[in-house]
Amino acid sequence: MVRVMPASVAPAGASLFLDGFGLYTFTASSGVKIRFAMAGSGPALLLVHGHPQTHVTWRKVAPQLAAHYTVVTPDLRGYGDSDKPEGGEQHVNYSKRAMAADLVELMRALELDRFALVGHDRGGRVAHRLALDYPEAVSRLALFDIAPTATMYARTDKEFATRYFWWFFLIQPYPLPERLIEADPEFFLRKHIDGQNKIANATEPAAFNEYLRCYLDPRTRHAICEDYRAAAGIDLEHDAADQEKKLAMPVLALWGGRGTVGALYDVLATWREKAGDVRGRALDCGHTLQEECPDEVLAELRQFLAD
Repeated sequence: MVRVMPASVAPAGASLFLDGFGLYTFTASSGVKIRFAMAGSGPALLLVHGHPQTHVTWRKVAPQLAAHYTVVTPDLRGYGDSDKPEGGEQHVNYSKRAMAADLVELMRALELDRFALVGHDRGGRVAHRLALDYPEAVSRLALFDIAPTATMYARTDKEFATRYFWWFFLIQPYPLPERLIEADPEFFLRKHIDGQNKIANATEPAAFNEYLRCYLDPRTRHAICEDYRAAAGIDLEHDAADQEKKLAMPVLALWGGRGTVGALYDVLATWREKAGDVRGRALDCGHTLQEECPDEVLAELRQFLAD
């Protein structure tokens, strides 16, 4: 099927990483431009990356999913080749609410008003907020290797602060983290990815170099810090206002059995505080499930999406 794109969407070539996917640029009503990849037909499926990745993190699973679904996978604002607006007061432009609004507007422009939603890492936090703010849009929600943001901050202890030190480093006032990372962005990125992955070579050199291309842009590094600053401030305010809300759609929580989240939290219990229908399990990997265990991720998603 040939999809007619709206005027707000411009083609940007073919994806070099997601086989069969085209690249596009969507201009939101705010003026922010969101780069995304898209392929397939059938029910809509939105895949949302985390830090320090881009939509390229879905390269091992998105083409297979596109055989049965219309798959859309964007670069979040601030990441990849999407725009990087200034943070604004209280870093509001990197609140998960603002980032989620970009994605809902994108899906509506594509006439994919209702969709299944998968989010990893920061993308999982955006997905959680999206499901809270737009419950009518989300048919099913899958969250990879996270516990709720407010829960993780509330239960912070020495072990968590040591393992996830960047949660506390990146939120420091501008320009401290930006200037320190600027000294050697490749070293910081390499240590971050290698420290979280537990399956060797899961992030192959070409993918790492693509992440590095984006990370070498100082605007990206600043936006990432703004994302984390928002998470430690305005996002917690939004979460507190919605603490009595429970998600009604089915939720799949998957996490890395060799990683931090599963070691420090009862992941299913944390999500059952936020949703009525939660299932899931640990996979034998570290943090980046879709890169480390793509076959298992595909099997879990296929079953979850078909139920």
